[in-house]
Amino acid sequence: MQAWQVHQLGEPSEVMRLQDVERPVPGDGQVLLKVRAANINFPDALMCRGHYQVRPPLPFTPGVEICGETEDGRRVLANPALPYGGFAEYAVADAAALLPAPDALDDAEAAALHIGYQTGWFGLHRRAGLEAGETLLVHAAAGGVGSAAVQLGKAAGATVIGVVGGADKVAVARELGCDVVIDRRGQDVIAAVKEATGGRGADVIYDPVGGEAFTQSTKVVAFEGRIVVVGFASGSIPSPALNHALVKNYSILGLHWGLYGTKNPKLIQHCHERLTELAARGSIKPLVSERVPLAGAAAAVQRVADGVTTGRVAVLPSLENGASA
Repeated sequence: MQAWQVHQLGEPSEVMRLQDVERPVPGDGQVLLKVRAANINFPDALMCRGHYQVRPPLPFTPGVEICGETEDGRRVLANPALPYGGFAEYAVADAAALLPAPDALDDAEAAALHIGYQTGWFGLHRRAGLEAGETLLVHAAAGGVGSAAVQLGKAAGATVIGVVGGADKVAVARELGCDVVIDRRGQDVIAAVKEATGGRGADVIYDPVGGEAFTQSTKVVAFEGRIVVVGFASGSIPSPALNHALVKNYSILGLHWGLYGTKNPKLIQHCHERLTELAARGSIKPLVSERVPLAGAAAAVQRVADGVTTGRVAVLPSLENGASA
């Protein structure tokens, strides 16, 4: 089979190589899956660089989120068991963790439903307790993680403010359903949020960016507001001033979705059932901005790493080389 492999750490476009390799052999409790679609996540780029908390042995195949097909023909969602990741024709995954792919979504959309939407659901509902009528501020609202939070916030009845970088991303955020969109490149984020909320601020802030975005969040969070820390796409990990959290009476909530797989896996199943229901109603639908063939995976991972994509980029091994859809 063909698979992308990383033999040394560095930028994805430089270290990912498409090679002919043997199909992986499932271990105890694992299954072999034919990859129908693999969604690109920022952690894929971090893994290539050696900057992610999970460091698979070299060589490894990146790709942490797929829609796959079992030997008996079932469409399932899975997080491949590294080092046999999803940017390949076949991957392996833990049988107990497979989730049924929603009928309402195609392969690329289904692949994109898993990590980003589970993270959004756990962050907004399990951790922050978002309620209908509250105001939700989403940083990087046009990106893969942010776009999921926008849709889930709207589905929950919140007023959603999206922060993006660039005019093209403003249009995407509006299409996703943001009530207010702020372009951080041309607007003062703090002033714009205060104006949009009448000076009150946002009840829940969803932050996959870190750095300056977190600093802005602390200045626009409402009384009894909650800042959900999801990641640090900016590359800068902030050091919060806890005296500020005390004086303004807000909460800083960390979210590591992957821990639920070992700490409370039943919650992942419960979340998937809720997401499947929302997808069936049309309340959520992953924004897949690009569908690329397997040969285009390295370049696509680099684009995600560089922050120039919107929504999700999916790798479809069934697409012919050089094609896109």
